[in-house]
Amino acid sequence: MQAIRSILVVIEPSPDESLALRRAKLIAGVTSAHLHLLVCDKKHDHADHLRDLKQALLEEGYSVTTEQAWNESLHETIVDVQQAEGCGLVVKQHFPDSTLKRALLTPEDWKLLRTCPSPVLLVKTAGSWKGKVILAAIDVGNTDDEHRHLHNTIIDYGYDIASLAKATLHVVSAHPSPMLSSADPTFQLSETIEARYRGQCKAFQAEFDIDDAHLHIEEGPADVLIPFTVHKLQAAVTVIGTVARSGLSGALIGNTAEVVLDAVESDVLVLKPQEVEDVLEELAQH
Repeated sequence: MQAIRSILVVIEPSPDESLALRRAKLIAGVTSAHLHLLVCDKKHDHADHLRDLKQALLEEGYSVTTEQAWNESLHETIVDVQQAEGCGLVVKQHFPDSTLKRALLTPEDWKLLRTCPSPVLLVKTAGSWKGKVILAAIDVGNTDDEHRHLHNTIIDYGYDIASLAKATLHVVSAHPSPMLSSADPTFQLSETIEARYRGQCKAFQAEFDIDDAHLHIEEGPADVLIPFTVHKLQAAVTVIGTVARSGLSGALIGNTAEVVLDAVESDVLVLKPQEVEDVLEELAQH
C-alpha cells in the first residue's frame, strides 16, 4: 500500500463528506498519495461541488484533482478513469442492493470487483479504524503459486492498514467439513483437516510474524466463516482476495468476496492475483 501513488475516490454528490473520501484521506495522509475525485453522473453538473471539495483538500495539504464522467455504466466509468489516471487504488462507498434486485441484476459493485485491475476498497462503515482489528482472509487450501502470491499480498496489505491505523492484524482461513468418503484419511476428521491447514500456515506465519493467537482456522464455508469472524473480532477492515470469476457461474453463485461484501460489518478491501490484474488491465485498455 505504501507504493500507491494515486487513489481514485468515487464521490457521491452530497454536501456531507463521503465515507470514501474520509478513508482515502486517511490513507493519503500516510502514503502522500495523490487523490483523484470522481463523480459518476451524466445528468447533472457537479462542478461547483467538486471545486469546493478540491479547495478544502488543498488547504488541508492534499494533492488533488477532480473529474465528472460517465461511460455506459458506473463500473465502466470507474475503470476507465482508473486506467486513464493510473490509480493504484479505488475507494468507493458501498450501497447494498436488495436481495430481490441482486437476484435479478448483478450489483454494480460486484461488476467493479470483477473488472477493476487495481485493488478496490469498498467503504461500509463510518467508525474509526484506529486501534481496531484488521482481518486478512486467505484460502490456505489453495497452494498453487498464484494463490500463494495472493495470500502474501493480502497479508502485506493487511499489515499496511494495521500500521497506518495503529490496529492489530488477524488472519482467518476456512477449511472444509470432514468427508468420510474421501480417499485421503486426512479429510475424514475435523481435527486432522485443521492440523493440515495449520501446518500449511507455518511458512507465512514465520515470514510475517503471525502467532497462533492471531490465526483463526475454522470449519465451514468461507462466506459464512468470514462474516462470523469479523463480527466476533469487531474487525474494522476485511482484506480478501478474488479470482474475479465472471460469466454464468459468477452471476449465479457469486465470488466469495462478493457474497462476503454484503454480509460483513466492516469495510472491505478486495485484491486480485497479479496474473488476473494483468489480464484485466489489458482488457480495460481495449
